[in-house]
Amino acid sequence: MAAPTGVVSTTAPSAAATTQRAAPSTDAAIFLAAGFKRRGNTWRSDCDDPGTATYTPGAIESRSDINGDGRPDAIVTEGGTYCYGNTGTAFWIVSQQSDGRWTLVTRQTGIAEFLKTRGLNGWPDLLVGGPGFCFPVLRWNGSAYMPNRKEYQGKPCK
Repeated sequence: MAAPTGVVSTTAPSAAATTQRAAPSTDAAIFLAAGFKRRGNTWRSDCDDPGTATYTPGAIESRSDINGDGRPDAIVTEGGTYCYGNTGTAFWIVSQQSDGRWTLVTRQTGIAEFLKTRGLNGWPDLLVGGPGFCFPVLRWNGSAYMPNRKEYQGKPCK
């Protein structure tokens, strides 16, 4: 998939974001907020992949201050075509609250790509990528990421 114009990668946070890392001891809280359960040595969602060759267990893909509120946010991923079709991956965004709790912001099947445009409370618009050429862009409305438009390589599409 070609990266759309204006995308901020989820795997390369800005210099300011890298200084706001969550402590490794918060890993369990991050996974639990995303709805994952520990099974043996791995974290798994409710997808219940029976062990297919394409399955990859839950992982904390990145930690950064996504919305600029001074607190860490995290992106959790899980992969496999059994659960996520041709896209082969899903992501969960969780955010640490002022009281230290982690809460789920959104969960989507696809690849998270943050755009420079922003919704309420500093949350960046979220392009949900995958196979194809015209991707949904979601915007934070203060309580949820909602459909806003479709884009491909930074240009509107249908």
